[in-house]
Amino acid sequence: MATVYISIGNSDDKLTQLQWHAFHAAVNALVRRFASRIYGDWVSPSTEMWQNACIAAEIPAEHIDVLKALLGRHAFDYLQDSIAWAEATTEFVAAQAPEAADDVR
Repeated sequence: MATVYISIGNSDDKLTQLQWHAFHAAVNALVRRFASRIYGDWVSPSTEMWQNACIAAEIPAEHIDVLKALLGRHAFDYLQDSIAWAEATTEFVAAQAPEAADDVR
């Protein structure tokens, strides 16, 4: 399993609003098709100059290569140079009593 952040954007303004909508919908549906869990799905405010979106998901190892290839195809189809794929390294920070946290200040 990998926890990944997949980010798309239209900061080069190549896509019309309708094309951006279609690109976002296509990427979102693709990620959801392969994900075992979705952690979050964010988009930039509609009033921003550029559109961006990010979806955080848990992807089973056996789906990673196929998903990356299909994302690359979507990037091509929607005139994008790339789609960002960032894999997270998860670390759990243990709960500490208030006194223990005070010792490190």
